[in-house]
Amino acid sequence: PAPLDLRVNELKADVPAVMAALAAAGIEAHALPGDPTALRLAGKPALERLPAFSDGWFEVQDVGSQRLCRFAAPRRGQVVVDFCAGAGGKTLAMAAAMRSTGQIYACDVAPRRLARMRPRLARSGASNVQPLGIDTERDRRLDRLAGRADLVLVDAPCSGTGTLRRNPDLKWRLGPADVERLVRQQYDILAAAARLVKPGGALVYATCSLLDEENAGVALRFDEAAGTGWSRDEAAGAGGMMRLWPHRDGSDGFFAVRWRREPK
Repeated sequence: PAPLDLRVNELKADVPAVMAALAAAGIEAHALPGDPTALRLAGKPALERLPAFSDGWFEVQDVGSQRLCRFAAPRRGQVVVDFCAGAGGKTLAMAAAMRSTGQIYACDVAPRRLARMRPRLARSGASNVQPLGIDTERDRRLDRLAGRADLVLVDAPCSGTGTLRRNPDLKWRLGPADVERLVRQQYDILAAAARLVKPGGALVYATCSLLDEENAGVALRFDEAAGTGWSRDEAAGAGGMMRLWPHRDGSDGFFAVRWRREPK
């Protein structure tokens, strides 16, 4: 079974304060070495009634997702686009890393998912997030961001095979045709998101999949199509990549690759 991880919201609290609040409620937690904002809880306690939760001191977020946000490496004052923001877990983590400076555009094609972000955003204290509903990855509302973003994160819709310990029924619901459809969608989204990156900016493609077709395969196709205007960001890791495995890294499975757009 997957453990329960928290991300300490550094806009409002720090790790010792959150650990003390949890301990006062009888909840056992420990820090994870190398993950400065992550706490892992013993068991699955109810958290929603804690004052520290309603005050926005922490969010429930798998440590792998937190590592992905650090891999994306948003910086203070930047213009950042979370292209597939969903309910905003990574958006809020990046907002905290940016100390609520700059601007984050949280985009998604599903209004319900964006609506779930709003109470979380209010609790977080972040003032630099702008939710942006879009119809497709080519929505004309994105035109105003073309060539302006310092960082674009594409956490693409995927098979979710990196989360099988949370959703074991995926093994019976997913087939080869589903993966083929997702791969086409992933590349289309990535190619559309790339146009928002400014010269010298960064593009990050990520999935919570373990399948090469959705990961290295999509990244290689982008490399081949993008040509000389883009290069892998070797400073982010070997081949500009991050790969997390549940059995090795104690987190959900994630893949990510980071590119730099060549300056003009």
